[in-house]
Amino acid sequence: MVLPLKNPPPSEKTGLHPRNKHRGRYDFDQLMQASPALASFVKLNAYREASIDFANPQAVKALNGALLKYFYHISEWDIPTQYLCPPIPGRADYLHYLADLLASSNSGVIPQGDSVSVLDIGVGANAIYPLIGHSEYGWRFVGVDIDPVALKNAQHVLAANSDLLTAVELRLQTSPNAIFKGILGEDERFDLTMCNPPFHASMHEARAGTQRKWQNLGKDSAPNKEAVLNFGGQAAELYCAGGEEAFVNQMVNESKQIATQCLWFSTLISKATSLPSVYRALKNVNALQVKTIDMAQGQKKSRVVAWTFLNASQRRAWYDAKKTNRENDGE
Repeated sequence: MVLPLKNPPPSEKTGLHPRNKHRGRYDFDQLMQASPALASFVKLNAYREASIDFANPQAVKALNGALLKYFYHISEWDIPTQYLCPPIPGRADYLHYLADLLASSNSGVIPQGDSVSVLDIGVGANAIYPLIGHSEYGWRFVGVDIDPVALKNAQHVLAANSDLLTAVELRLQTSPNAIFKGILGEDERFDLTMCNPPFHASMHEARAGTQRKWQNLGKDSAPNKEAVLNFGGQAAELYCAGGEEAFVNQMVNESKQIATQCLWFSTLISKATSLPSVYRALKNVNALQVKTIDMAQGQKKSRVVAWTFLNASQRRAWYDAKKTNRENDGE
């Protein structure tokens, strides 16, 4: 007996940002041509269409490598076992919404090129935000992490893509209890800060979250220890005391100390229940403007919270000063 075909998923992911290159269905023929290593993982799915087993960590990593190579011209990319493998469409969305945020302070024009500097808190072994952000907008990044192993891998990725070596700088945060402290020089200025904070409060909570991921993929449990670790990520990537809410509250409090060194601060917020506490913290530090940007990737809902301590005229002056500097440099 031949089983009837299931209705295929929508051809366009309308929840993603309009500039997101991943709104359409994956073209696996193109991706395999760009990255032949993907081919061994591509099979026909329940809709009799080419796909991969998204419950297979190696397949997901191979897909990420192909996406980065085809869409963002990243020739070599890899992450160690047990480190987080990021969903690229959602990571790209964050960057596109931040580009819109910068445009709101720049007469509606998205600023591009290496005059735009971005501080990525928790750059990780995958360095995904600098890779996509530099490819899409030419921005310059400083990536910060408390994990020297993660930074070593990120540096290998940069070295394998030589044009990134001058576009991305990596810094070790030597104080595990600090976020911005000790990272910025006195005269440094950043147009943006961004962060994907650890959102669990404990390892137990993180493991429960990993188990839910497996159930969403139609699996009762992970097939082996390696799969659990690959989907779970390192401890610092997943959880901290107090979870996402405590981490972001600390970030907000520290941001006050560098209020004039950054145009816009931002962070992802995974849990809507974290928002009231974050808003209270922002009110307590007298943030002048706070924006919440809703995002959606499939059934997953998240949001970006951004804030600034500069008023509208100060934000315009920020870009006027940049324009003057470029003109003086002969650009």
